[in-house]
Amino acid sequence: MTMTPSTYAARRGRLAAQIGQHGIAVVPTAPERQRNRDSDFLYRHDSYFHYLSGFGEPHAWLVISGSGHTTLFCQPKDMEREVWDGYRLGPADAPARLFVDAAFSVTELDAQLPKLLDGRDAVWYPFGIHKGLESRVDGWLSSVRARARFGSLCPEQQRDLCGVLDEMRLTKDAQEQATMRRAAQISAGAHVRAMQLSARMLRDGQQVREYHLDAELLHEFRRHGSQYPAYGSIVAAGANACVLHYRADAAPVRDGELVLIDAGCELDGYASDITRTFPANGRFSGPQRTLYELVLASQEAAVATTIPGARFTDPHEASVKVLAQGMLDLGLLDKDKVGSLDDVIEKRSYFQFYMHRTSHWLGMDVHDCGAYLEPSELGMGSPRNDALTGETVMNRPARVLRAGMALTIEPGLYVRPADGVPEHFHNIGIRIEDDAIVTDTGCELISRGVPVRPDEIEALMRA
Repeated sequence: MTMTPSTYAARRGRLAAQIGQHGIAVVPTAPERQRNRDSDFLYRHDSYFHYLSGFGEPHAWLVISGSGHTTLFCQPKDMEREVWDGYRLGPADAPARLFVDAAFSVTELDAQLPKLLDGRDAVWYPFGIHKGLESRVDGWLSSVRARARFGSLCPEQQRDLCGVLDEMRLTKDAQEQATMRRAAQISAGAHVRAMQLSARMLRDGQQVREYHLDAELLHEFRRHGSQYPAYGSIVAAGANACVLHYRADAAPVRDGELVLIDAGCELDGYASDITRTFPANGRFSGPQRTLYELVLASQEAAVATTIPGARFTDPHEASVKVLAQGMLDLGLLDKDKVGSLDDVIEKRSYFQFYMHRTSHWLGMDVHDCGAYLEPSELGMGSPRNDALTGETVMNRPARVLRAGMALTIEPGLYVRPADGVPEHFHNIGIRIEDDAIVTDTGCELISRGVPVRPDEIEALMRA
């Protein structure tokens, strides 16, 4: 489902209504970034800017007034530069193509902004994201103040635009959900190909390295129209899977070890985020399957609690309960030392093997924006003592899940060698991650195009 200029115009209208009739919002896109000498990193727009415009060129700004009037600043047409760098839309064609009211060359930004700010009571822009933006705004405001004797009125307030846009982006509409489903479908296919390649190469007696599987992921992403990976892919063989943010490198993928792949593509500005853990040769060993089934059971418990009306923290708490009990049952934690299940959870003894949260928001950014606390209940917090750090922290009510919110569900177990830890579990790292959209009755797992059950994984890798 393709997003049209009217989609972005409607978003700008919603934003305008929230900043007030006399407010004005200034939204820059991301800058180009130098990689080395005369080469830049592959360009990627700013998510806030793209959410409001659908415009992918660099050096662009949106200015949206409280009345809904939108002005775009973009690169001017320049045939010589377009020969080198590619087509530019240009200010003349922008209003008809993007449904904006006016457009100027970005070279006129500093001259036009004081005029647009004059008479407004508040200027809104994203705080803490674009280096130097605050100083730029101060300069424009100074220009307005300098004309006070000529009747100019300078905005008295500077407001953070992130909170308003975060709330808008948190709930995905039908077009966004369709794009995210397609992104997840592409990524699932890439995971399938990487699993099969690993088993096939080992069966054929070939040397397999992490970068072979990474290359298969990237090939499948691009083959189906994804513009980029949503993040640096994690392809972790053997003990590397116990490093949470390991990057695909050159380590060998060995027969008998597990491989953890955390990878997802970005499609039309929306991310996917999938993790699967599988036996390199296509067959789980006994200890590997035991831990895998524990993580899968914890994910199933989390999925069951991902329903409208639940709290954002409910899936995590459901996962932790299953994982902690499994750690006690399997001897990863010594009952005589850590106590009961309730003791393990209260003291966070499970943290030795599971040290991250179970979910995060997903959308235009892989760790998408949106508050994790319920806005209407921020004043209801109570202090508690953190069992691991000893610090006093505030317990505040977590966000209530509502239809259209998108999040990951990704429990894991990471068993590093340590005293008292059964040796047959050493160096096993497992994470299972799926992308979920909250529905009216539960949640839809949009990433199950790649199998998750151990028997299904083994069958796939035999194919």
